[in-house]
Amino acid sequence: MKTPALICSEAFSVFLKKHCPVVAERFCPTPWCWGGRLQTLVCALLKSRPPVSYRNELIRTTDGGQISLDWVDNHTSETYPDSCARPTVLILPGLTGNSQQPYVLHAVSQATRRGYRCVVFNNRGVGGEELLTPVTYCAANTSDLEQVVQHVKGLYPQAPVLGAGVSLGGMILLNYLARKRTESGIVAGITISVAWDALKSSDSMEEPLNWLLFNKHLTNGLCQKVTRHRKILEKVVDVDYVLKARTIREFDERFTSHVFGYKSCVDYYRDASPAKKLPHTAVPILCLNAADDPFSPQSTFPVSIVQTLPNVALLLTAHGGHIAFLQGLFPRGESYMERLFGQFVQAVFEHPKDIERACGIAKDEPSQQHSDGGGEKPSRDVSSQ
Repeated sequence: MKTPALICSEAFSVFLKKHCPVVAERFCPTPWCWGGRLQTLVCALLKSRPPVSYRNELIRTTDGGQISLDWVDNHTSETYPDSCARPTVLILPGLTGNSQQPYVLHAVSQATRRGYRCVVFNNRGVGGEELLTPVTYCAANTSDLEQVVQHVKGLYPQAPVLGAGVSLGGMILLNYLARKRTESGIVAGITISVAWDALKSSDSMEEPLNWLLFNKHLTNGLCQKVTRHRKILEKVVDVDYVLKARTIREFDERFTSHVFGYKSCVDYYRDASPAKKLPHTAVPILCLNAADDPFSPQSTFPVSIVQTLPNVALLLTAHGGHIAFLQGLFPRGESYMERLFGQFVQAVFEHPKDIERACGIAKDEPSQQHSDGGGEKPSRDVSSQ
Protein backbone atom coordinates (compact mmCIF):
# COMPACT_ATOMS: atom_id res chain seq x y z
CA MET A 1 0.00 0.00 0.00
CA LYS A 2 1.71 3.13 -1.24
CA THR A 3 0.59 6.54 -2.37
CA PRO A 4 1.64 7.04 -6.00
CA ALA A 5 4.35 9.61 -6.65
CA LEU A 6 2.90 12.70 -8.34
CA ILE A 7 5.50 14.68 -10.26
CA CYS A 8 4.21 18.01 -11.57
CA SER A 9 4.07 21.73 -10.86
CA GLU A 10 2.62 22.84 -7.54
CA ALA A 11 -0.40 24.43 -9.22
CA PHE A 12 -1.19 21.33 -11.29
CA SER A 13 -0.80 19.19 -8.16
CA VAL A 14 -3.32 21.31 -6.27
CA PHE A 15 -5.79 21.03 -9.16
CA LEU A 16 -5.42 17.25 -9.42
CA LYS A 17 -5.74 16.62 -5.68
CA LYS A 18 -8.91 18.72 -5.59
CA HIS A 19 -10.67 17.48 -8.72
CA CYS A 20 -8.99 14.08 -9.24
CA PRO A 21 -8.57 12.87 -5.63
CA VAL A 22 -7.57 9.34 -6.60
CA VAL A 23 -4.05 10.68 -7.28
CA ALA A 24 -3.56 11.12 -3.52
CA GLU A 25 -5.07 7.79 -2.46
CA ARG A 26 -3.01 4.80 -1.47
CA PHE A 27 -2.88 2.28 -4.32
CA CYS A 28 -3.46 -1.25 -3.02
CA PRO A 29 -2.78 -3.75 -5.81
CA THR A 30 -4.51 -7.13 -5.84
CA PRO A 31 -2.64 -8.98 -3.06
CA TRP A 32 -2.11 -12.21 -4.97
CA CYS A 33 -0.87 -10.40 -8.10
CA TRP A 34 2.80 -10.02 -7.20
CA GLY A 35 4.86 -8.16 -9.76
CA GLY A 36 4.11 -6.36 -12.99
CA ARG A 37 4.15 -9.48 -15.15
CA LEU A 38 1.42 -11.18 -13.16
CA GLN A 39 -0.67 -7.99 -13.00
CA THR A 40 -0.42 -7.69 -16.79
CA LEU A 41 -1.30 -11.32 -17.48
CA VAL A 42 -4.17 -11.50 -14.99
CA CYS A 43 -5.66 -8.30 -16.37
CA ALA A 44 -5.58 -9.70 -19.91
CA LEU A 45 -7.26 -12.93 -18.76
CA LEU A 46 -9.79 -11.76 -16.19
CA LYS A 47 -10.82 -8.20 -17.01
CA SER A 48 -14.53 -7.75 -17.59
CA ARG A 49 -15.96 -6.30 -20.80
CA PRO A 50 -18.67 -3.68 -20.18
CA PRO A 51 -21.33 -3.78 -22.89
CA VAL A 52 -20.79 -1.01 -25.43
CA SER A 53 -22.73 -0.45 -28.63
CA TYR A 54 -20.70 1.40 -31.25
CA ARG A 55 -21.65 3.28 -34.38
CA ASN A 56 -18.94 2.70 -36.97
CA GLU A 57 -17.77 5.36 -39.40
CA LEU A 58 -15.15 4.99 -42.12
CA ILE A 59 -13.34 8.17 -43.13
CA ARG A 60 -11.01 8.56 -46.08
CA THR A 61 -7.47 9.85 -45.69
CA THR A 62 -5.64 12.25 -47.97
CA ASP A 63 -3.45 9.43 -49.30
CA GLY A 64 -6.44 7.32 -50.37
CA GLY A 65 -6.62 5.11 -47.29
CA GLN A 66 -9.40 4.77 -44.75
CA ILE A 67 -9.72 4.89 -40.98
CA SER A 68 -12.34 3.12 -38.90
CA LEU A 69 -13.87 5.20 -36.10
CA ASP A 70 -16.16 3.67 -33.48
CA TRP A 71 -18.54 6.19 -31.90
CA VAL A 72 -20.67 6.18 -28.77
CA ASP A 73 -22.81 9.26 -29.32
CA ASN A 74 -24.49 9.18 -25.90
CA HIS A 75 -27.68 10.82 -27.14
CA THR A 76 -29.35 10.11 -23.78
CA SER A 77 -26.84 12.27 -21.90
CA GLU A 78 -28.68 14.27 -19.27
CA THR A 79 -25.65 16.42 -18.49
CA TYR A 80 -25.15 17.44 -22.14
CA PRO A 81 -28.45 16.96 -24.01
CA ASP A 82 -27.20 19.22 -26.82
CA SER A 83 -24.88 17.10 -28.97
CA CYS A 84 -23.16 20.23 -30.30
CA ALA A 85 -21.78 21.03 -26.84
CA ARG A 86 -21.29 17.45 -25.57
CA PRO A 87 -17.57 16.94 -24.78
CA THR A 88 -15.79 14.21 -26.74
CA VAL A 89 -13.24 11.68 -25.48
CA LEU A 90 -10.99 10.46 -28.29
CA ILE A 91 -9.45 7.07 -27.38
CA LEU A 92 -6.28 5.63 -28.96
CA PRO A 93 -5.76 1.89 -28.24
CA GLY A 94 -2.45 0.06 -27.93
CA LEU A 95 -0.16 -1.78 -30.36
CA THR A 96 -2.54 -4.42 -31.72
CA GLY A 97 -5.68 -3.18 -29.97
CA ASN A 98 -8.96 -1.76 -31.20
CA SER A 99 -12.29 -0.58 -29.80
CA GLN A 100 -13.08 -4.05 -28.42
CA GLN A 101 -10.23 -4.18 -25.88
CA PRO A 102 -11.49 -4.42 -22.27
CA TYR A 103 -9.52 -1.28 -21.27
CA VAL A 104 -11.21 0.66 -24.09
CA LEU A 105 -14.67 -0.61 -23.13
CA HIS A 106 -14.05 0.42 -19.51
CA ALA A 107 -12.84 3.87 -20.60
CA VAL A 108 -15.96 4.33 -22.73
CA SER A 109 -18.11 3.26 -19.78
CA GLN A 110 -16.40 5.77 -17.48
CA ALA A 111 -16.86 8.63 -19.97
CA THR A 112 -20.41 7.92 -21.14
CA ARG A 113 -21.80 7.51 -17.61
CA ARG A 114 -20.59 11.08 -16.98
CA GLY A 115 -22.47 12.33 -20.02
CA TYR A 116 -19.67 12.54 -22.58
CA ARG A 117 -19.37 11.31 -26.15
CA CYS A 118 -16.62 8.83 -27.12
CA VAL A 119 -14.87 7.99 -30.36
CA VAL A 120 -12.26 5.25 -30.70
CA PHE A 121 -9.57 5.82 -33.32
CA ASN A 122 -8.73 2.36 -34.64
CA ASN A 123 -5.33 2.34 -36.33
CA ARG A 124 -5.37 1.39 -39.99
CA GLY A 125 -6.05 -2.26 -40.61
CA VAL A 126 -7.06 -3.20 -37.05
CA GLY A 127 -10.66 -1.97 -36.93
CA GLY A 128 -12.07 -4.62 -39.27
CA GLU A 129 -11.77 -2.41 -42.34
CA GLU A 130 -9.75 -3.20 -45.46
CA LEU A 131 -6.45 -1.52 -46.20
CA LEU A 132 -6.87 0.52 -49.37
CA THR A 133 -3.20 1.59 -49.49
CA PRO A 134 -0.04 -0.26 -48.35
CA VAL A 135 0.24 1.95 -45.25
CA THR A 136 -0.51 0.91 -41.67
CA TYR A 137 0.54 2.84 -38.53
CA CYS A 138 3.44 3.52 -36.23
CA ALA A 139 4.13 5.37 -32.97
CA ALA A 140 5.95 8.23 -34.70
CA ASN A 141 3.43 8.97 -37.44
CA THR A 142 0.72 11.41 -36.38
CA SER A 143 -0.87 12.29 -39.73
CA ASP A 144 -3.83 9.92 -39.26
CA LEU A 145 -4.52 11.27 -35.78
CA GLU A 146 -4.40 14.80 -37.16
CA GLN A 147 -7.04 13.91 -39.75
CA VAL A 148 -9.21 12.24 -37.11
CA VAL A 149 -9.06 15.29 -34.83
CA GLN A 150 -9.91 17.58 -37.74
CA HIS A 151 -12.85 15.31 -38.64
CA VAL A 152 -14.18 15.24 -35.08
CA LYS A 153 -13.76 19.00 -34.67
CA GLY A 154 -15.46 19.53 -38.02
CA LEU A 155 -18.51 17.60 -36.85
CA TYR A 156 -18.69 19.25 -33.42
CA PRO A 157 -16.69 22.50 -33.52
CA GLN A 158 -18.08 23.73 -30.19
CA ALA A 159 -17.37 20.54 -28.26
CA PRO A 160 -14.03 20.16 -26.43
CA VAL A 161 -11.98 17.05 -27.25
CA LEU A 162 -9.80 15.18 -24.76
CA GLY A 163 -7.25 12.67 -26.07
CA ALA A 164 -6.70 9.40 -24.19
CA GLY A 165 -3.86 7.16 -25.36
CA VAL A 166 -2.97 3.71 -24.05
CA SER A 167 0.53 2.26 -24.56
CA LEU A 168 1.37 2.82 -28.27
CA GLY A 169 -1.74 5.01 -28.53
CA GLY A 170 -0.26 7.21 -25.81
CA MET A 171 3.00 7.51 -27.74
CA ILE A 172 1.10 8.63 -30.83
CA LEU A 173 -0.92 11.13 -28.77
CA LEU A 174 2.15 12.64 -27.09
CA ASN A 175 4.04 12.89 -30.38
CA TYR A 176 1.00 14.60 -31.91
CA LEU A 177 0.60 17.06 -29.03
CA ALA A 178 4.30 17.94 -29.22
CA ARG A 179 4.14 18.41 -32.98
CA LYS A 180 0.96 20.51 -33.05
CA ARG A 181 1.56 22.43 -29.81
CA THR A 182 -1.21 25.03 -29.47
CA GLU A 183 -2.88 23.92 -32.71
CA SER A 184 -3.73 20.34 -31.65
CA GLY A 185 -7.50 20.80 -31.38
CA ILE A 186 -7.31 18.87 -28.09
CA VAL A 187 -7.89 20.51 -24.70
CA ALA A 188 -6.01 17.93 -22.61
CA GLY A 189 -4.49 14.47 -22.75
CA ILE A 190 -4.17 11.40 -20.55
CA THR A 191 -1.82 8.50 -21.23
CA ILE A 192 -1.60 5.08 -19.60
CA SER A 193 1.46 2.80 -19.64
CA VAL A 194 3.36 4.72 -22.32
CA ALA A 195 6.76 3.39 -23.41
CA TRP A 196 8.92 6.49 -22.98
CA ASP A 197 12.01 5.11 -24.70
CA ALA A 198 11.21 2.62 -27.46
CA LEU A 199 14.77 1.27 -27.63
CA LYS A 200 14.95 0.47 -23.92
CA SER A 201 11.42 -0.89 -23.98
CA SER A 202 12.49 -3.31 -26.71
CA ASP A 203 15.45 -4.40 -24.61
CA SER A 204 13.14 -5.07 -21.66
CA MET A 205 10.63 -6.94 -23.80
CA GLU A 206 13.39 -9.18 -25.16
CA GLU A 207 14.39 -10.48 -21.75
CA PRO A 208 13.63 -14.23 -21.94
CA LEU A 209 10.58 -14.30 -19.66
CA ASN A 210 9.09 -11.10 -21.10
CA TRP A 211 9.63 -12.46 -24.62
CA LEU A 212 7.83 -15.68 -23.74
CA LEU A 213 4.93 -14.02 -21.92
CA PHE A 214 4.34 -10.89 -24.01
CA ASN A 215 6.66 -10.21 -26.95
CA LYS A 216 5.96 -13.46 -28.77
CA HIS A 217 2.18 -12.97 -28.50
CA LEU A 218 2.26 -9.35 -29.67
CA THR A 219 4.58 -10.18 -32.57
CA ASN A 220 2.18 -12.92 -33.66
CA GLY A 221 -0.66 -10.40 -33.52
CA LEU A 222 1.23 -7.98 -35.72
CA CYS A 223 2.05 -10.74 -38.20
CA GLN A 224 -1.59 -11.85 -38.31
CA LYS A 225 -2.60 -8.37 -39.41
CA VAL A 226 0.04 -8.41 -42.14
CA THR A 227 -1.28 -11.79 -43.29
CA ARG A 228 -4.84 -10.43 -43.36
CA HIS A 229 -3.79 -7.55 -45.60
CA ARG A 230 -1.12 -9.52 -47.46
CA LYS A 231 -2.37 -8.75 -50.96
CA ILE A 232 -1.84 -5.00 -50.71
CA LEU A 233 1.16 -5.03 -48.35
CA GLU A 234 3.24 -7.30 -50.55
CA LYS A 235 3.48 -4.35 -52.94
CA VAL A 236 5.91 -2.67 -50.54
CA VAL A 237 7.47 -5.40 -48.34
CA ASP A 238 8.61 -9.01 -48.53
CA VAL A 239 5.70 -10.43 -46.56
CA ASP A 240 7.22 -13.89 -46.07
CA TYR A 241 10.34 -12.28 -44.56
CA VAL A 242 8.21 -10.08 -42.30
CA LEU A 243 6.23 -13.08 -41.05
CA LYS A 244 9.41 -14.76 -39.82
CA ALA A 245 9.89 -11.99 -37.22
CA ARG A 246 10.19 -13.41 -33.71
CA THR A 247 10.15 -10.09 -31.80
CA ILE A 248 8.46 -6.72 -32.10
CA ARG A 249 11.87 -5.23 -32.88
CA GLU A 250 12.38 -7.65 -35.79
CA PHE A 251 8.89 -6.84 -37.04
CA ASP A 252 9.58 -3.11 -36.86
CA GLU A 253 12.94 -3.59 -38.60
CA ARG A 254 11.43 -5.62 -41.45
CA PHE A 255 8.07 -3.87 -41.78
CA THR A 256 7.34 -0.66 -39.86
CA SER A 257 10.66 1.08 -40.53
CA HIS A 258 10.46 0.20 -44.21
CA VAL A 259 6.84 1.32 -44.68
CA PHE A 260 7.46 4.67 -42.98
CA GLY A 261 10.80 5.44 -44.65
CA TYR A 262 13.26 4.98 -41.80
CA LYS A 263 16.80 3.79 -42.50
CA SER A 264 16.63 1.42 -39.55
CA CYS A 265 14.54 0.37 -36.59
CA VAL A 266 16.87 2.41 -34.35
CA ASP A 267 15.99 5.58 -36.27
CA TYR A 268 12.29 4.75 -36.00
CA TYR A 269 12.48 4.08 -32.27
CA ARG A 270 14.34 7.33 -31.63
CA ASP A 271 11.69 9.27 -33.53
CA ALA A 272 8.86 7.42 -31.79
CA SER A 273 10.07 7.93 -28.20
CA PRO A 274 8.02 10.77 -26.66
CA ALA A 275 9.97 11.60 -23.47
CA LYS A 276 12.19 14.40 -24.81
CA LYS A 277 9.31 15.93 -26.77
CA LEU A 278 7.23 16.75 -23.70
CA PRO A 279 8.61 20.34 -23.45
CA HIS A 280 6.96 21.07 -26.80
CA THR A 281 3.46 20.20 -25.59
CA ALA A 282 1.04 23.00 -24.74
CA VAL A 283 -2.02 21.38 -23.11
CA PRO A 284 -2.52 19.72 -19.71
CA ILE A 285 -1.36 16.08 -19.78
CA LEU A 286 -1.58 13.38 -17.10
CA CYS A 287 0.60 10.29 -17.57
CA LEU A 288 0.12 7.11 -15.51
CA ASN A 289 2.94 4.53 -15.32
CA ALA A 290 3.84 1.63 -13.03
CA ALA A 291 7.41 1.09 -11.87
CA ASP A 292 7.09 -2.66 -12.53
CA ASP A 293 5.75 -2.34 -16.11
CA PRO A 294 7.68 -4.92 -18.20
CA PHE A 295 6.98 -2.85 -21.33
CA SER A 296 8.28 0.45 -19.97
CA PRO A 297 11.32 0.35 -17.64
CA GLN A 298 11.24 2.71 -14.66
CA SER A 299 14.65 4.11 -15.65
CA THR A 300 13.06 5.66 -18.75
CA PHE A 301 10.38 7.67 -16.92
CA PRO A 302 10.94 11.38 -17.78
CA VAL A 303 10.94 12.58 -14.16
CA SER A 304 13.57 15.32 -14.56
CA ILE A 305 11.89 16.65 -17.72
CA VAL A 306 8.42 16.75 -16.17
CA GLN A 307 9.74 18.56 -13.09
CA THR A 308 10.46 21.57 -15.31
CA LEU A 309 7.07 21.68 -17.05
CA PRO A 310 3.89 23.45 -15.88
CA ASN A 311 1.48 21.38 -17.98
CA VAL A 312 2.56 17.73 -17.55
CA ALA A 313 1.91 15.47 -14.55
CA LEU A 314 3.56 12.09 -14.12
CA LEU A 315 1.74 9.70 -11.77
CA LEU A 316 3.89 6.71 -10.80
CA THR A 317 2.73 3.65 -8.89
CA ALA A 318 5.13 1.10 -7.42
CA HIS A 319 3.04 -1.74 -8.85
CA GLY A 320 0.46 -2.09 -11.61
CA GLY A 321 2.15 -3.73 -14.58
CA HIS A 322 1.15 -2.75 -18.13
CA ILE A 323 -2.39 -1.41 -18.59
CA ALA A 324 -3.46 -3.27 -15.42
CA PHE A 325 -3.34 -1.49 -12.01
CA LEU A 326 -5.57 -4.22 -10.57
CA GLN A 327 -7.24 -3.85 -7.16
CA GLY A 328 -9.40 -6.11 -5.02
CA LEU A 329 -9.33 -9.87 -4.46
CA PHE A 330 -11.11 -10.67 -7.73
CA PRO A 331 -10.10 -7.80 -10.04
CA ARG A 332 -12.51 -8.05 -12.93
CA GLY A 333 -14.19 -4.67 -12.75
CA GLU A 334 -13.25 -1.05 -12.24
CA SER A 335 -9.68 -0.57 -11.02
CA TYR A 336 -7.34 2.30 -10.17
CA MET A 337 -6.67 2.99 -13.85
CA GLU A 338 -10.36 3.37 -14.68
CA ARG A 339 -11.08 5.54 -11.64
CA LEU A 340 -8.19 7.85 -12.51
CA PHE A 341 -9.36 8.08 -16.11
CA GLY A 342 -12.94 8.91 -15.16
CA GLN A 343 -11.98 11.53 -12.59
CA PHE A 344 -9.45 13.24 -14.84
CA VAL A 345 -11.81 13.39 -17.82
CA GLN A 346 -14.49 14.95 -15.63
CA ALA A 347 -12.01 17.38 -14.09
CA VAL A 348 -10.91 18.59 -17.52
CA PHE A 349 -14.39 19.03 -18.95
CA GLU A 350 -16.09 20.47 -15.85
CA HIS A 351 -13.29 22.82 -14.73
CA PRO A 352 -11.64 24.03 -17.96
CA LYS A 353 -10.57 27.46 -16.68
CA ASP A 354 -9.13 26.01 -13.48
CA ILE A 355 -6.94 23.49 -15.27
CA GLU A 356 -5.75 26.02 -17.84
CA ARG A 357 -4.80 28.37 -15.03
CA ALA A 358 -3.13 25.57 -13.04
CA CYS A 359 -1.01 24.64 -16.05
CA GLY A 360 -0.05 28.22 -16.85
CA ILE A 361 -1.96 28.28 -20.13
CA ALA A 362 -5.14 30.14 -19.21
CA LYS A 363 -6.43 31.62 -22.45
CA ASP A 364 -8.03 34.58 -20.75
CA GLU A 365 -4.83 35.38 -18.83
CA PRO A 366 -1.95 35.01 -21.30
CA SER A 367 0.54 36.74 -19.01
CA GLN A 368 -0.19 34.42 -16.06
CA GLN A 369 2.30 31.83 -17.28
CA HIS A 370 5.23 34.16 -16.67
CA SER A 371 3.96 36.58 -14.05
CA ASP A 372 3.30 34.07 -11.30
CA GLY A 373 6.48 32.07 -10.95
CA GLY A 374 5.32 30.75 -7.60
CA GLY A 375 2.67 28.62 -9.27
CA GLU A 376 5.10 26.55 -11.28
CA LYS A 377 7.57 25.20 -8.77
CA PRO A 378 8.17 21.48 -9.32
CA SER A 379 6.73 19.32 -6.57
CA ARG A 380 7.35 15.67 -5.97
CA ASP A 381 6.06 13.33 -3.34
CA VAL A 382 8.88 10.82 -3.27
CA SER A 383 8.06 9.20 0.04
CA SER A 384 6.15 6.38 -1.63
CA GLN A 385 8.76 5.40 -4.14
